Amino acid sequence: MNEIINKKTEFRDLGLMDYQKAWDYQEELFAETVALKIQNRKNALSEQKSTPNYLLFVEHPHVYTLGKSGKLENLLLDEEGLKENEAQFYKINRGGDITYHGPGQLVGYPILDLDNFFTDIHKYLRFLEESIILTLGEYGITAGRIEGLTGVWLDHIQQNNPRKICAMGVKSSRWVTMHGFAFNVNSDLSYFGHIIPCGIDDKAVTSLEAELGQKIPLEEVKSKVKKHLETLFEMEII
Repeated sequence: MNEIINKKTEFRDLGLMDYQKAWDYQEELFAETVALKIQNRKNALSEQKSTPNYLLFVEHPHVYTLGKSGKLENLLLDEEGLKENEAQFYKINRGGDITYHGPGQLVGYPILDLDNFFTDIHKYLRFLEESIILTLGEYGITAGRIEGLTGVWLDHIQQNNPRKICAMGVKSSRWVTMHGFAFNVNSDLSYFGHIIPCGIDDKAVTSLEAELGQKIPLEEVKSKVKKHLETLFEMEII
């Protein structure tokens, strides 16, 4: 546990960025934070430094990513199909199965030292989900969780037509997090037709645009999600 608690979280909007470039950037911030934690343990209390926290928002060009527990057969495109759809594919080190990222989707990568907040990865995931649930509520959309499944869902109670609007997949080491959530705001949902999203083949995927029948300004959505994350985590976004 850190003796010096830091709840300040640096917000960085990366705009539209290649997936590999954003992944490398995450890895760099993650590695620096972990290294500082290790060094702090070796130092006297008077020499210890507070660990930083970051919240990255980004959009990616069309890309499919497969988590550690994922199955390659959940990608329904071969190399030629990926080229035709101008999409990339990466195997990555987060939890979860396969998912899609693309323009119009808000991707959030919190790189937090949970020692600054709380050391509970399940609570961490629930807070990420809650920030999206609360944002959807501001647009008059009721959303929630489905037991045994990650992410944020519509029609999560009756489940007549349950559909996922936000996927989650995180990694943590020494209580430092990376990866995060992918919230379909104005996403091209046809790209989900080329995968079995998160390995679930009997449930649909949706977006804020599809539910409301109109595009929603992404900047407006970013502002709402940011506000809810700040409140839930009791952080100070700078």
